[in-house]
Amino acid sequence: MRYSRAFIPTLRQLPADAQAVSHQLMLRAGLIRQLAAGVYSFLPLGWRVMQKVMRIIREEMDRIGAQEFHFPALNPAEIWQQTGRIQTMGDVLFHIKNREGLVLAPTHEEVVAFHARQHIRSYRELPQIWYQIQPKFRNEPRPRFGVLRGRQFTMKDSYSLDADWEGLDRSYELHAQAYRRIFTRCGLRFFVVGASSGAMGGSASQEFMVESPAGEDTCARCSRCGYAANVEIARSAVEPTARLPESAPLERFATPGVRTIDDLITQHGIPEERCAKALVYIADGEPVLVLLRGNDELNEAKLQAVLGAAALRPATPEELRQYTGASAGSIGPIGLPTPMRIIADERLRDANELVSGANADGYHYRHIDLRRDCRIDLYADVRTVQPGEPCPECGAALEVVRAIEVGHIFKLGTKYSEALGARFLDERGHERPIVMGSYGIGVERIIAAFIEQNHDEHGICWIPAIAPYHVHLLALGIERSDAVRQHSDELYSSLWAAGVEVLYDDREESAGVKFNDADLLGLPLQLIVSARGLEAGTVELKERRSGRRHHVALAEAVDKVAELLRALQEEPWTQPAH
Repeated sequence: MRYSRAFIPTLRQLPADAQAVSHQLMLRAGLIRQLAAGVYSFLPLGWRVMQKVMRIIREEMDRIGAQEFHFPALNPAEIWQQTGRIQTMGDVLFHIKNREGLVLAPTHEEVVAFHARQHIRSYRELPQIWYQIQPKFRNEPRPRFGVLRGRQFTMKDSYSLDADWEGLDRSYELHAQAYRRIFTRCGLRFFVVGASSGAMGGSASQEFMVESPAGEDTCARCSRCGYAANVEIARSAVEPTARLPESAPLERFATPGVRTIDDLITQHGIPEERCAKALVYIADGEPVLVLLRGNDELNEAKLQAVLGAAALRPATPEELRQYTGASAGSIGPIGLPTPMRIIADERLRDANELVSGANADGYHYRHIDLRRDCRIDLYADVRTVQPGEPCPECGAALEVVRAIEVGHIFKLGTKYSEALGARFLDERGHERPIVMGSYGIGVERIIAAFIEQNHDEHGICWIPAIAPYHVHLLALGIERSDAVRQHSDELYSSLWAAGVEVLYDDREESAGVKFNDADLLGLPLQLIVSARGLEAGTVELKERRSGRRHHVALAEAVDKVAELLRALQEEPWTQPAH
């Protein structure tokens, strides 16, 4: 493509006010343009990257025997009602207001189960894997980080259909291996974590993560043994609160001005491990009291999973007073005016000599014995893991990092097939529900995550596999030299004839402008043609990532480009560019 004829806006002067490096660079390099909040147009350079990523995905999905479909984005709301997800998805699901009964699909489990019901009759037709790559829609309340969290995005979603759970295990592992190949070929340094299935449901879930400050997920991982999990389900081997040999009689005492655990510690000399923090949450409309040790943080995803609640939120100040008779900071498990379930974190199991609120403003109880004084309905791990806590597998210190989720795989089981009647006849002629799995990859997220990991102070550093072009041909002083124009034109044609994708900068701009733009766009190789070089019979080749330069004879330029590209394609892209 000749630069002067390409649709490549001059965007490098845009203010760098984006929240993610990838967003800044995709805007400045002319890969994308924002149309509305969370909605982006992909310009020609960005679209070429998209197509290359999608080609890698297709190759790896075809490799595991998947068949490509194209399902409608418009779905009848009825099938979402049958699975119950029209409620659990809430406002994230786009509803069509001027055509009642239609929604915009954020994913396609319901549609797959609907068509499986129509077409699969016998175990002989299983297993199958169906996939598609198409736009999805989610009504994100706060779209941000550019294409990392948008309202319209492109996803590869695939679905396995099996006769039994053993078949699902095989399909799940096929996808796990395919995902590893996809992300490796796309140049990502990723790690895999256990995760919550959330509104998807199912028995198992793993996320493929790329560490980045722009990530919206938080993960705990161990560098010694490889344990890794999203904090939604992450565990640690923190010590429980020790049960002391004796429990003193329960005592109510005044605590004016105490609002936090730190207030109890500093004003009353109570050790943090003897403080029991009480929180009230509303789960499916019913109040629940949660007890945590000291300053431990509640993990809402864990609590929601423990309760099996479709909806969960903190109680409002008005609800706190209604259900407990007190304000935040004075709430506890003893003397609740409203009966409610009490969930205590495992770290407090059977603990005694605790301090917690007395459900009256300015008062607490001390010497609480959870065995003697309280009715605990359930002990469960509902706390959030913190950095430095011991790994649950090997005891080494855990690190907690921000990460971008680029892929997610689920074992769905029979939730959707049972809801929508997708059944088959087994070998004995018995009717059974199809066992399903669901597997997603965010195409734009691969691109943004790659840029987050592969950039320097000048711009992007592409690898050949997903770069919009392989070579940036820079003709310096083209307006002053017929020789530069002639040999650049010849190189452009010869490279394309040799199968090398070339972006040709034939603009009448200064060398500085061209160099800066080339580094910003970040194509793997820059081929520089200048009058001075031609006088010596040479051209210059620069490797964008390493900065290495090669002066080669003009007649050998095409062969040298091909040689360097082969070498770049064979590199294991495991090191960051910055």
